[in-house]
Amino acid sequence: MSATPPLTPLTPEEEAVMRALGRLMLVLPRQLNADLEREQRMTASEYSVLRHLSESPCGMMRMSELAQACDMSLSGMTRLAAKLESQGHLKRIKCEDDARGWNAVLTPRGLERLREAWPAHLASVRRHIFAHLEGLDLRKLAAALEAIASDT
Repeated sequence: MSATPPLTPLTPEEEAVMRALGRLMLVLPRQLNADLEREQRMTASEYSVLRHLSESPCGMMRMSELAQACDMSLSGMTRLAAKLESQGHLKRIKCEDDARGWNAVLTPRGLERLREAWPAHLASVRRHIFAHLEGLDLRKLAAALEAIASDT
């Protein structure tokens, strides 16, 4: 049995990064959502659903895959999809290869709504994120953040 190496306390710089990331994970989603709601009367979750569908082949995704892509439960996605369907932004159809499954399909109206909301979302992202990252190597930052997110 190998001995566990002793724990090394965080340096002040490491502690500052850890605390800043913790705050960022709480504050940033709220900021982006508040901007979309104020400017477009759309939640960040609604925007995310429409964006993922617009980026998928044929504008269609299985509901379970869409829920995972949006980091939502399947029941939460079902409720949100019902709302978006009532607004004409998507439609739900039975999966051809699995009678139990459902697909969400982006409608032309949903794509137009996404295009309408995109400038407000882009301005929010630039203001809350990229305005603070000037001079940083964004490729390295993206790789580091992706590594953190993938370390499960």
